[in-house]
Amino acid sequence: MTDRTTSRRLPDLADIEAAREVLAPVIRHNPLAGARWLTDRVGSSVYLAPENLQRAGSFKIRGAYVYLSRLTAQERSRGVVAASAGNHAQGVALAAQLLGIEATVFMPEGASIPKVSATRAYGASVRFAGETIEGALKAATHFAAETGAILVHPFDHPDVVAGQGTLGLEILEQCPQVKTVVVCTGGGGLLAGVALAVKSLRPDVKVIGAQAAGAAAYPASLQMGSPQTLESMRTMADGIAVGRPGDVPFAIIQDLVDDIRIVSEDSLARAQVLLLERAKMVVEPAGAAAVAAILDDPESFDGPVVATLSGGNVDPLLLMRVVRHGLAAAGRYTTLKLRMSDRPGSLAGLLHDIGTHEANVVDVRHTRTEPRLSIDEVEIAIELETRGPTHRDEVISDLRARGYVIID
Repeated sequence: MTDRTTSRRLPDLADIEAAREVLAPVIRHNPLAGARWLTDRVGSSVYLAPENLQRAGSFKIRGAYVYLSRLTAQERSRGVVAASAGNHAQGVALAAQLLGIEATVFMPEGASIPKVSATRAYGASVRFAGETIEGALKAATHFAAETGAILVHPFDHPDVVAGQGTLGLEILEQCPQVKTVVVCTGGGGLLAGVALAVKSLRPDVKVIGAQAAGAAAYPASLQMGSPQTLESMRTMADGIAVGRPGDVPFAIIQDLVDDIRIVSEDSLARAQVLLLERAKMVVEPAGAAAVAAILDDPESFDGPVVATLSGGNVDPLLLMRVVRHGLAAAGRYTTLKLRMSDRPGSLAGLLHDIGTHEANVVDVRHTRTEPRLSIDEVEIAIELETRGPTHRDEVISDLRARGYVIID
């Protein structure tokens, strides 16, 4: 019998269709959501696949449940162990709870508090190890070797890929006219599964992955022809911060995926803000990657387009920071530093001049003790809400014209 924890057999369409039967009573079948605000940019219909509304808050329950459901009774008695920054953790914890299996999850130090709490609420035991998913995965692998628990890899297994691929079947059924599918991408399980499902039935449809620039392992790997490990990662999108592609998904992606788009932190934040405002969707940064890729270059996508929203498990504190970052990236939130005379009425005059443009002052901070300031000078940092880049530039240009010294 093939070892379930190390199998590198590539799944096929039959595996995805079988996974769909297993998942039918378990997952939520969320309808695609139209996105006219993206349609206007692309020039053709754009739809969102809202896996942020899936059970446990992401697509991960698909692959996790399929994997666990195929364990033998003896394997189930040994318990399961997983490593995750949060979404896979919740997927495994929920799947284990539904199947009556004991679950242990290793999460990186500093993992999102809501993700940790949710994982525990599904009945899993949570332990912390490493600063990234790689460190947590090493600890989980060691735990499996010591205890005999079955390791549930977050993306590098045919059963997991097949489970994730069921989303591709749903996309084709709900949008048979689709021409492009854009998928948030980390280790590649979702992208590989969706690509396998879509390309098996509709080889004419383009499948494109979207990765965060600070954790983009696939471009170099595809160029080298084998999975490569990133030396470091830095991104707000912890859900797709994976330093090395999985062997199973890589083989599929190398063969079937048309392109990988890289998105910046600014693009992720901007996409997350627009999803909140326009789609009324709470999506984590990783889950906004596909939309970010579309926003970066909308005219390059053949429509109709379907973009995955891969997860919605976001820490409210991070959400607050990301929203502010996204507003700044969109020119709607700006911090200016000015140097001016420290005399009565000077701040009131500045606020009045800003007010003539109907820009909203959010916060004001004074600095008087910096060595670079003259004894009669003050440095003022002022945070503004504006209507966009044009409005922001008008405010800044007018302040300079009035003689204000803007230093940053």
